[in-house]
Parts: sequence; structure tokens; C-alpha cells
Amino acid sequence: MRVLFVANPEKAHLLAMVPLAWALRAAGHEVRVASQPAFAGVITQAGLTAVPVGRDADLWRLLARDPRLPGWTWRPAYGLPAPYDVAQFPERGAWEHLTEGYAEVLRHWHRPGCLPMIAGLTEFARHWRPDLVVWEPLAFAGPIAARACGAAHARLLWSLDVFGLTRARFLDLKEGRPAHDRADPLAEWLDGYARMHGGAFAEDMVTGQFTIDQLPASIAVRAPGLRHVPVRYVPYGGPSVVPGWLREPPRRPRVALTMGVSLTDHAAGYSVSVRDLLEALADLDVEVVATIADAERHGLPTVPGNARVVPYVPLQALAATCAAVLSHGGFGTMLTTAGHGVPQLAMPWDFDGPLFARRVAAQGAALAVDADRVTGEHVRAAVLRLLEEPAFAKRADDLRAEMAALPSPGRLVARLEELTERNR
Repeated sequence: MRVLFVANPEKAHLLAMVPLAWALRAAGHEVRVASQPAFAGVITQAGLTAVPVGRDADLWRLLARDPRLPGWTWRPAYGLPAPYDVAQFPERGAWEHLTEGYAEVLRHWHRPGCLPMIAGLTEFARHWRPDLVVWEPLAFAGPIAARACGAAHARLLWSLDVFGLTRARFLDLKEGRPAHDRADPLAEWLDGYARMHGGAFAEDMVTGQFTIDQLPASIAVRAPGLRHVPVRYVPYGGPSVVPGWLREPPRRPRVALTMGVSLTDHAAGYSVSVRDLLEALADLDVEVVATIADAERHGLPTVPGNARVVPYVPLQALAATCAAVLSHGGFGTMLTTAGHGVPQLAMPWDFDGPLFARRVAAQGAALAVDADRVTGEHVRAAVLRLLEEPAFAKRADDLRAEMAALPSPGRLVARLEELTERNR
């Protein structure tokens, strides 16, 4: 087959797609990865073939300049934006909230994020003729191009399916609306581009002909009526080197502190005070390894004696040596940690982080506290609980086993071949 992956230029989203792209290549299929031109280096760094399409546009800068979105000038607003917040707060699922939310998210996010790639991606798809297009949930240029060239297409999730859940709620409400009051901003937008390129809107342009889901059932949020195809999460964090000190077993329980790379990549800063957290852990009999971006180290004039501060360590190697991991609650961070059966504390703030962290906490492998409520005392108490209460380690090991039982990307290839043939 020819398989075209499509990602908006967001590193965390692409990294979640790389292991499946590798698996398809290893099985003998042709693979290309399309994104904006400036993102090509991130793709090729992963050993994949990049297809630069369209023009470059930094969505974060566009959001920061919008006077109607003041929170984005320094960091993203808390939690899920409308309409996707109904996944976290079902009581908000009224018709007006959803239609107005779709209109707003299209204006500020989906349209400016996808428009730069649509024409170029469609032109390439018609030229290359992929059999399957795999797109991440924000890359709506993917289903538009798939529709234009007649390819099968699938979403590959990089977290909870808040998009599908919201859409299911919207369609339920739409069904009960009078014919003159069924506004559907997202469908109307997609239909315009589908018709421009010789097709017409179909609901699978929102949620894919099928959805590749990397979350185990105990923490997943899935929309009814969609075909979810499970696959095991395989960590990939980009090019890295394992330092020599990490090969030495820790003399004390090792606790990792990592706040991810997405916010610092976009100069948004961390949503918690790393300095306060390190000071709160300074008197514990633990070894703290804190991965702090160079841009954020100005707030650390001194480092406690039980802490090692480094700009980056591959989490896959670090988590395997840890007794607990403290993080921003990101998808890759939490699943990499969960894959090693390590208890964790999540301190989320933006997008689906708060909901995702609560799902893992409800499973029992983690504690969760929203970033704006984090204090040093909270974190110190949480670390002691994670280390001393055996239930966390037990549930973390249960989650590890559940993840390990899912099919690997390599085992998924045959299923993708079957689904591609069925949906073309």
C-alpha cells in the first residue's frame, strides 16, 4: 500500500504517529508524512520521508495576537474549549453551546490551523494516489485530501477522543432539531472544501472511517457508534542519548519531574513553579531528576542536594528507573510512565490534560491536581502517598499489563490492510 500520514505542525501530535509509520514501512509499505514546510525537519529526524505542503503558519502566534483570546498571550486557557468541553462537563451539552462552540473553534483554531495545507495536500494526494490516509484529529486537511483522491482514511488519536464524543452529542441533538434550525458549522466548512475538490461532505470527514486508538479501555473516552481500532502505545520522543549516569541503579527511590516540551517549544512557559516543587521535595529521602528546559532554568538559582536538573533525558529510559513520576499530565508522558508500571502525579492545565489525568487517577495508577491548585505541600504529600501506599503500585502494574496486551503497531498492519481494502 501507499500510506500518507497527515499532521499539523505540532511535535507532540506527530511523535504519537511515528511508531505506526515505522511499522508500516517495516512491513514493506510506502509511507509519506505530510505537514507544513518548516516541519519537515521534525519528520525526517524520525527517519521518515517528509512531504512539505502548503505554507507555514504558526497557529500559536495567531492565537496570541487575537484580542478575544487574552489567555493565549502567555499560556493556553484551562481545559477543553467549547464545544469539546462537553466531554469533561456533560451538563454543558446544549444545542446553542455546541453550535456556537463549533463556530468559534473553527474561526480561531481549525480553519487557521488547516487552511495552509489543504490545497497543497490535495494536489499531492491526487499525484501520489495513496491507498490510506492516516490523520491526527486536528489535521482536517487529511480527510479532505482522502475524499479528493478516493483513499481510505483513518484518524489516529493522540489522547482521549473528545472530538468524537462531542460530535456524537451534537448529532444526537441535531436529529431532534426542526429542519430550519440544524446549523452545522463544521460540516458546512468541510463540505465547502470537499465540493471544491470534486466531492461532498460525509460524516467520516469529522471522525474518520475508523479510529486508531492508543489508549487502553480503562482510561479511554470513546464515542458511541465509531469503529475504534486499538493499538499499543509505543513511546517515541525524538532523537535522544541515554546519559551514563542513568545506567547506574539509584541508591534511593528516584522521582522524575517533567513538564513536557509543548509549552516551552511555543514560549508559553510552565504552568507550575518548578522551584516550589523542588524545594518541597528537598527534605525527602529520594533522588529527584528534573528535566527543565534551558529557557525555564532562570528561576532556579539553587538546586536542592537531592535533585539533578538536566535539560532533557529520554523519558522511556528515565521512567524505567523511577518509583514515581511527576508531570504536566501529557499523553506521551503519562502513557510512557504507565507502560513501565510507575505511579504518577499529574498536574495538568490545558486542553484535555485535566480530563485525561482524572481518568488515570480514577483507574488508580495516579493522583491528579489541576496546575492552578498545585502547591509544594500538595506535591510533597502526593509523592509520599505514591511511594508508601501499595495500591498505587498495584494499579500502575495493572495498567501496564492492560497496555501490554494491546496489539503492537507491527501486529496492527494486517488489520489496516484489511480495513483499507474494505473502505476504498
